[in-house]
Amino acid sequence: MKKNVGKADRWIRIVAGLAVLSLLIWLPGTQRWFGLIGLVPLVTGIIAFCPVYALFGISTNKSK
Repeated sequence: MKKNVGKADRWIRIVAGLAVLSLLIWLPGTQRWFGLIGLVPLVTGIIAFCPVYALFGISTNKSK
């Protein structure tokens, strides 16, 4: 699994993922489970690999 997510992209994904995950706390009732969608950008930011980027041949990773 080759890294295809760059440094800035990783931080944006991690922050966005945590922000969406915070919906688990702030939304009422069953709506709060939409916060679990935040796991997708969080995990792709942490492991620096995005399957959608790989599918389309995109890479924001500039290091070798």
